[in-house]
Amino acid sequence: MTQPNRHASAALVTLILLQLIMLSALNAGIRPHPPAATPLFGIAPFIGASVSIAVSALIVQPLTTPVGRALSLLAVMMALVSFGPQKYFDAQFGLIWPAVVLGQIAAVVIFARVMGASRMNV
Repeated sequence: MTQPNRHASAALVTLILLQLIMLSALNAGIRPHPPAATPLFGIAPFIGASVSIAVSALIVQPLTTPVGRALSLLAVMMALVSFGPQKYFDAQFGLIWPAVVLGQIAAVVIFARVMGASRMNV
């Protein structure tokens, strides 16, 4: 496995673990936890789908194939629902900032590695 692929894989694992911990906090009722629902969907099914896509990206290699790169970017976009810049305005930001910052760093790493791999494969 190449070093960029390791970086992308590590960042995907970071997003997976952060989301699983959030889902566990929601299920256990431990604060702070994400809201149970948004206007568009229930958060637990959404996090489940997001984690599934990130795991799929790991399985098919996040940078090696077009499918892996697409799944990696989709995993980032879905994770940013929980860790995106909008969270800086969340009333609970003082309690959730470590996860938000780490999630954003992981998202940037994945995005940068996928863009670099895409340029090399064009």
